[in-house]
Amino acid sequence: MKTLRLLNQNKLLVCLGLVASLGNAAPVVFSASGANGAAIQSSVDAFRGALGTLNANVAGSFGSGRREINWDGVPNALADPNGLPANFFNVNSPRGVILSGASSFLVSANSGIAPVRFDTLNPTYSAIFQTFSAQRLFTAIGTNVYDVSFFVPGSGVASFTSAFGAVFTGVSLSGSTSLQFFDSNNNSLGTFLVPVASSGLSFLGVQFNGGEQVARVRFTQGNTALGPNDGGGVDVVAVDDFIYAEPAAVPEPSSFIMITLGVGLLAIKHRKFPQT
Repeated sequence: MKTLRLLNQNKLLVCLGLVASLGNAAPVVFSASGANGAAIQSSVDAFRGALGTLNANVAGSFGSGRREINWDGVPNALADPNGLPANFFNVNSPRGVILSGASSFLVSANSGIAPVRFDTLNPTYSAIFQTFSAQRLFTAIGTNVYDVSFFVPGSGVASFTSAFGAVFTGVSLSGSTSLQFFDSNNNSLGTFLVPVASSGLSFLGVQFNGGEQVARVRFTQGNTALGPNDGGGVDVVAVDDFIYAEPAAVPEPSSFIMITLGVGLLAIKHRKFPQT
């Protein structure tokens, strides 16, 4: 009996070690900036490689791999000067993303349809914005702060991801642009700054490896909504590709047994086992 109890104690301590290890894991940050797409390509590719295979744009969760949004599949009828539905990439092209926090959202036009790279908002923008994946960009309208929330693709079921990254263009001022991550209880998992690349491209990707569940990402895109000229303390920024880990369904309460067990083990660890 004494041997059995010692074995059980060892198993419990191993479980405790795993729980502690997960809880102490730090997020992995992928970050780069430069004059063009080549300057950030290796960081983007490393982030993609960390997330795994690119999944098809279909409903349901693959459970692993990644999804991407590059805006170029948006129909002309839903691009500049027309607004993009906030749920387009969950309903029309299922990728498990719904936008919120702005009165409307806008994808820039293809050449020959309307002025490119948001010149409809300000004719100077095509000179300061460039694309990572030609030829469309994305922005919120009327605000520089908005949210991206995750769902099981093609459904209304709340979901989460473990990693998210985006490409930005026109980040001129340090600290003006960031991604903030939240869990399903609205707890902040951290704010991460996008590196500067004035008139160039910047990439920021964050992968959480401690069991965190990212339900929402808040974009702070420059310090001013698109409209005014860039410069003189005004930093207008646009966005290109989204890259993120496959959204998964939030587990049912029964799926949290290991978490509950971990808490219980912390108490058991300090108890003395009777000797026989």
